Amino acid sequence: MAKIIAITNQKGGVGKTTTSVNLAACLAYLGKKTLLVDCDPQGNSTSGLGIEKEDYTISTYDCLADNGKTKEAIIETKYQNLYLLPSSPDMSAAEIELAYEDKREFFLKNAIENIKDSFDFIILDSPPALGMITINILTASDSVLIPIQCEYYALEGLSQLITTVKTIKKKLNPTIEIEGVLGTMYDGRTNLSIQVLDEVKKYFPDKVYKTVIPRNVRLSESPSFGEPIIEYDITSKGADAYIALAKEVIKNN
Repeated sequence: MAKIIAITNQKGGVGKTTTSVNLAACLAYLGKKTLLVDCDPQGNSTSGLGIEKEDYTISTYDCLADNGKTKEAIIETKYQNLYLLPSSPDMSAAEIELAYEDKREFFLKNAIENIKDSFDFIILDSPPALGMITINILTASDSVLIPIQCEYYALEGLSQLITTVKTIKKKLNPTIEIEGVLGTMYDGRTNLSIQVLDEVKKYFPDKVYKTVIPRNVRLSESPSFGEPIIEYDITSKGADAYIALAKEVIKNN
C-alpha cells in the first residue's frame, strides 16, 4: 500500500511544486513506483513533467466528482516508475463546490482509495492556501512534508499550518503525522540561511531533514523545459539534493 505524502505550506514560493515534482521523480528513479497528484489549479506539477493540457481530458477535479475515474485519469509519464494525476484550472471551482457537499473533506481520499495499492508512494502537491482542497489533501494523507525557504519570514504562518494539521488529526484523520521539514533555497554562504535552519530545528526537533535544497540555477530552469531536475541535469547540485532527499524519505518509511 502506498505511503501518501502531502507537500504542504500555505505560504507561496517555498518550493512546494519543485519538491513535489523532483521528490516524485527521484523516488521513481530509485525504483519506487510513484504517483504525483497535482491538486493545484495552476497545474505546475503537471507542466513540470512536460504534460500539456491537450495531453489529457480527465483531471484531479473530475476524480473528486467521480472517484471511479481515477484509474482512467492517471497518466504514465515518459519516466520509468513515475505516474501523474494531472490538474486543471477547474480545481479552483472545487474550493466553492466542495463547501456545499456532505463529507466534503473526504472527496480526495475517496478518489485515491481504489488506486493506492498500485503504488509505493503517492505525492500530493498542494495549492498555497489552507482552503478546502488542502483540507482534502491532509485528510487523504499519511503524513505532511513541509518545505520552508531558508529566508526571512520563513516561519511566518507556520503555526497556523501546524494548528490545521492538529485539527485534521483530531477530527478527520487520526493517523496523520509530520513526515519532515525541508529547508529550501538554502545558501550556506549566508548567516541568514544557517540561522533560519537552526530556528526550524528548534521548532521541529527530530523532524528536519538532513538534506537541504540549495539555490541552484539548473533547478530553477528545469520547469520551463518540462523536466524534473534528474532529467534536465543529473549532475547538478539540485539533482544531488533531491536524490538525497528521496533516499531519506525511503529510509524513514
